[in-house]
Amino acid sequence: MELKKLIAQKIKELQPDMIEASKKFVSINSVNPRTGGPGEKEVSEYLQAVLQSWKFDEIKRYDAPDSAVPYGYRPNIIAIYKGKNPSKTLWFMTHMDKVPAGDISLWNTDPYTAVEKDGKIYGRGSEDNGSSMISSIFAVKALMDMGIRPENNIGIALVSDEETGSEYGIQYLIDQKVFGKNDWFVIPDSGEPDGAFIELAEKSMMRFKITTQGKQAHASMPNLAKNAVRAGMNFAVAVDKFLNETYNVTDPLFDPPYSTFEPTKKDNNVENINTIPGTDVQHFDCRVLPMYDVNDIMAKVKDMAREYSRKYDVTITIDDSDKRNAPAPTPEDHDLVKLLKASIKEMTGIIPRTGGIGGGTCAAHLRAYGIPCVVWATLDEMAHQPNEYIKIEYLLKDASVYAYMMSKF
Repeated sequence: MELKKLIAQKIKELQPDMIEASKKFVSINSVNPRTGGPGEKEVSEYLQAVLQSWKFDEIKRYDAPDSAVPYGYRPNIIAIYKGKNPSKTLWFMTHMDKVPAGDISLWNTDPYTAVEKDGKIYGRGSEDNGSSMISSIFAVKALMDMGIRPENNIGIALVSDEETGSEYGIQYLIDQKVFGKNDWFVIPDSGEPDGAFIELAEKSMMRFKITTQGKQAHASMPNLAKNAVRAGMNFAVAVDKFLNETYNVTDPLFDPPYSTFEPTKKDNNVENINTIPGTDVQHFDCRVLPMYDVNDIMAKVKDMAREYSRKYDVTITIDDSDKRNAPAPTPEDHDLVKLLKASIKEMTGIIPRTGGIGGGTCAAHLRAYGIPCVVWATLDEMAHQPNEYIKIEYLLKDASVYAYMMSKF
C-alpha cells in the first residue's frame, strides 16, 4: 500500500485518542495570566506526560521566569524525534495559552467543558491552538507507530504566552538558542476551512493604550470638572478617522488587503452615573501593512495627543510599548513552502495558494531572525469567538498532511 494511504489509515486508527486529547486540552483552563487566567502550568504537565509516554528521543522543558503567576514561571516544552542522519530539524510549534471566554452568556456550553457534538469539539482553545497542537503531535505518533524515521529531525515545540506577545514563549526559546540556523518551522495557527491557504507573511502590529487624565466632579457641576470621557472619546474618534484615512493603501498579498485600525477594549472608570470621570482609558489594536513604519505612525498619534490635551485642558498619554514592524516574508520558492504544498496536494488533492494575514503568530518572531516559516492549518476561523469549535475531520486531515510532510523531510 502506498505511503499516503498507510498514513491516512493510521491517523484514522488514532482518531479516538486524538478526540480525547483535544477534549482534555479544552477542559484545562490555560488562559494567559496577563488576561486574568492561571497560565499554562497545568496544561503543560498534561501534555508533557503524553509526550513522555511516546517514543520521543529527547524531551526538555524551558521555564521562562515570570512573576505574573504564583508558581513563578511559564513552561515551554521541546520534544525531538530524531532522524536517521539529521542535519536539521522541522519544527511544529503550537501554543498552550488561551484567551478568556469573554461574555459567558454568549456560550451554549461551559467554555472549559469540552462538548463533542455533530462532528465538532466545542470549548475555549479547541481551535486556537488546540486543534493544530493535537494534529501535529499525533502526526509524529503516527510515524512512530509505523516505524518511520525521517532523514532529519522532527521537533515539537509547545509554547506559552502567544496570546500576549510571546515574550515568555517563542522569544524566550530563541534567546536560549534552542533552534539551529538550518531549522525550518511550521506554525499551524491560522488557516481557512478548505485548507487551501498557506501564510508566508504577516502585517506589522501596533497596540496602544490611550489614558486621558482630567478632573473628577459631580455630574451636576461640570464647571468643576475636566471630563476625561468626553476628551478621550473625541480624541479616539479623531485618531480612528486619521489612521483609516491616512494609511489606506491596499496590498492584495494580504487578507484583508488593507491596514486595520480598531478601537477595542475600554477600561472601567467611575462606578456611578452621576460622577464625571477624571480618568478615561481605551485601547486600539492595529494590523498595518509592512509598507508603513509603525514608529512613524505612533509619532503622529502622539502629536495628536498633545493637540487634544491642549484643546480639552486634560493630559492624554499614549502607551505604545506593544508594537513591531513586520519582518520580511518567507520566500514563496523556499523548499519548505514547496514541501508543504506537495504534502497538502498529495494528502488532500488541494492545490494551495500563498499570501499574508493580519493576525499575529509565532512566525513573526522567527522571521525576524531570518528563520523560514510557514503557517497552515484547516480552520473555520473560530478563534476568540464564543462557542469556539474544531471539526474532527480537520484534526484528521491536518494530522495526515503533517505526517506526510514529516516523512519526506
